[in-house]
Amino acid sequence: MTLPRDRRARYHISVLTPCYNEEGNVEVLYERIRAVFEALPEYSYEHVFIDNASTDGTASALRRLAARDQNVKVIINTRNFGHIRSPYHALLQCHGDAVVAMASDLQDPPELIPLFLERWRAGYKVVLGVKEATEESPVMFAIRRIGYGVIDRLSEVTQVRNSTGFGLYDQAFVSVLRRLPDPYPYFRGIVAELGFRYATIPYRQPLRTRGITKNNAYLLYDIGVQGIVNHSKIPLRVATMLGFCSSVVTFAAAVVYFIMKLLFWYNLPIGVAPVIIGLFCVASVQLFFLGILGEYVGAIYTQVRDRPLVVEQERINFEDAQVAAAAQSTGATGSRGRLD
Repeated sequence: MTLPRDRRARYHISVLTPCYNEEGNVEVLYERIRAVFEALPEYSYEHVFIDNASTDGTASALRRLAARDQNVKVIINTRNFGHIRSPYHALLQCHGDAVVAMASDLQDPPELIPLFLERWRAGYKVVLGVKEATEESPVMFAIRRIGYGVIDRLSEVTQVRNSTGFGLYDQAFVSVLRRLPDPYPYFRGIVAELGFRYATIPYRQPLRTRGITKNNAYLLYDIGVQGIVNHSKIPLRVATMLGFCSSVVTFAAAVVYFIMKLLFWYNLPIGVAPVIIGLFCVASVQLFFLGILGEYVGAIYTQVRDRPLVVEQERINFEDAQVAAAAQSTGATGSRGRLD
């Protein structure tokens, strides 16, 4: 059971931290967040960790934290459900007046929480941390900026560039998320699409000091494709228009070549090179757009399967009422987040 809210506190804040193989970081992050809230007597807080079936000692470290501090709540998944579904599921389990979401790698500074709360008290339902600079590799930062820019230009709504999800989300925003039947959401796009009034706070992202990053090339590609597929039909329309233009040009070239061959039958060699080049060009374009079409079909397939976001193995320090509500909503197997 969680401790009663401090009577001095006017607001209760949920701090959400997803983690996977972060044994060396979770306790340091816990201490830094606790220090932040000790200086904020108007706020009580709970710190919700969700462990995505870590293979190191992360789960044991979280159990120790939860045993000594009832404000620490822990969800442990039965397996690794991925970098999108697990954090999103945990967000839907947070019931504070607002939720502060941050990674467990210490690259999202907890010291920005007072600024988030200040903007929230000013009336913003969403407050986003935006990386204006980073201590990571300049090449990686440039690639990320280009990726954010491409997603923004292709999306039907204006995206928040260089936002990683680190920020504060009002419970009104989270309540809307609980009604969205999306099993594999692009969270940053949802923030823009729902249209809640938001503020941004720029910050400089520090280097990771412990552990190794889990954001490999495939995960970054997955996030980027999800952002485009979930929030834009432009690639499909480009494929249609490009296919139409290509067919017109190809037909015109064939007519011209046929006429020239009739006029210069013995002097105009057919040649193999133009045929091979044209064949490979058309085939590569077709394969590229078949891949895009496949991403959309895959997104539809994920939607229609109607699988739970995650399946929980264990909950620690959650109130009985919340556990019962989650079990009633999910059949005690998992959650799509419909807790209202």
